[in-house]
This record gives sequence, structure tokens and C-alpha cells, in this order.
Amino acid sequence: MHEAKSGPPALHTILLTAAAMVAFAANSLLCRLALQHATIDAASFSSIRLISGALMLTLVIRLRSGRGLPTRPDWLAAAMLFAYVGFFSFAYLTLSAGTGALILFGAVQVTMFSAGLRAGEAFRPIAWLGLALTIAGFVYLVSPGITAPAPLGAALMATAGVAWGIYSLRGRGSASPLGATASNFLRAAPMALALSALLYGSAHATPTGILLAVTSGALTSGIGYVIWYAALNGLSAMRAATVQLSVPLIAAFGGVLLLSESVTPRLAVASAAILGGIALVLSSRTRGARAHGSRRRTAE
Repeated sequence: MHEAKSGPPALHTILLTAAAMVAFAANSLLCRLALQHATIDAASFSSIRLISGALMLTLVIRLRSGRGLPTRPDWLAAAMLFAYVGFFSFAYLTLSAGTGALILFGAVQVTMFSAGLRAGEAFRPIAWLGLALTIAGFVYLVSPGITAPAPLGAALMATAGVAWGIYSLRGRGSASPLGATASNFLRAAPMALALSALLYGSAHATPTGILLAVTSGALTSGIGYVIWYAALNGLSAMRAATVQLSVPLIAAFGGVLLLSESVTPRLAVASAAILGGIALVLSSRTRGARAHGSRRRTAE
């Protein structure tokens, strides 16, 4: 865990953060692009993404430190990573890039909020208001209607978000987050290959589909995490959490430009409710942490 940083972030931190957010949003665009045109099946996309991500992260770690990956395995984290990648891919068979990213991000934050509540963390009334606003945005987004996302796709992406939330919670406080990420990618890859073997009858892949999957795994996932962990060295916890609010918006904007998707009024209203609710939760937690820190300094 990095210490909170005060003052505005340096220019290189801003640039690294922007690059990481674009990379994370690009995962939605690459997956949707590959599956929208049936250039590859969802299981194969997942397998190639995890394998290429594991190879890239392992290479980076060896070049930077000359060391191997952590020897202590975290199989639950690896399983959650596999679940996230798998459900994420199958969800994008029917969801637009922006809608999928919004559902994913909201489910991740609700999962982490719930974990904090279960652990006994105290939340202010404004945080509960934020949670209610987020849930209301979810309900509105998926409620029946002409512009509602496909129910199965929304359910799959929400499950991916829960898995990613659990995975994120498992990684908190890791002494070597990049090494742990590489290790988890390496252990999740065989799980994805097993799924691909089970669905072999429906497997197909064109060179374009393979290239998109490799790009998602090696660049926007693998190198994306390298950039993000570098950016975290110059970000406070609040800034790191808040800046991620941009990911669904970047994905939606990219979907309009690159995939000819449309931003419906339903998506716009749901985005404002979900992202605004999450911002309230994050703001409340930060104020609570500062107050707690002030009490500690006074006591000392």
C-alpha cells in the first residue's frame, strides 16, 4: 500500500494515470470489437488474453528485477481473475462497450462497499445515499424497455464485476502487486484453456480476432497494469479511486467513435446515477479517514 500523497500530482503521474485509464477502457473496446464481428469466440478470447497477459507481465518482471514470480500461490485470486475475464468476454457478446464497462465498474464498487460493511467499517449517511443512488442507477439501466441491455449480458457482466471486486480485495496490501498480478494471470490461464476445451465445438478464431485478444492481454491488460502501478506511486488513495470513474466514460466515448455505438438517454442517466453515487461513497470514506487520522495525531 502506498502512502497518501498531498498536493497536485506531478505531470508524469498525470500522464501515466491517463494512459492506464485509456488502457483499461480499451479492454472493453477490444473485446466488443472482436466479438461483435465474430472474429473469435468468447472462450478463446479469454484464453489468449490471459496467456498473453501472463507472458508479458512475467517478461516485464524478469527484465526489471531479474527475479521469478512469487512462489506462494493464491488460487482464490487466480480463480476470481479467471471468472472476471471469462464472464467479461461472454457478456460482450451482447452488450455495448459503454454499457458493459458501466455495469462492470458499478458491480466492482458495490462489492467492495459490501465487503467493507461486512468487515465492520462505518459509513456516513452520505455514503448510504451514494450506494442507494448507485443501485437505483443499476435498476434503471437494466429495467425492461427498448433500450435496456440484454438481461443475460448484464447478469454476466455484473458477475464479472463481483469477481473483480473480490480479486481486488484479495490483492490489497500485497508487497509486490505486479508480481502477484503476473502470478495470478499465469494460474488463471489453464482455467481458461480448460473452458476453451469444453467449448471446443464452438471455437473459431481469425487472425484479426487473435490479434485483438493478444493486444487486450499483453498491452491493455499487461502493460496497462505496469503503467497503473507506476502511477499509483504518485497518487493518493482517493485520487486513485476517483480517477477510475473515467473508465466507463472513456469506453462509452470510444464505442461511439470506433464501434458506431450510440449513447442512449437511459445510459446517460444511469451513468450519472451510478458514477455520481460511487463518487459520494468515495468522498465520504475519505473524509472519514481524514477525521480518523486527525484523532490519531491528537492522541499521539
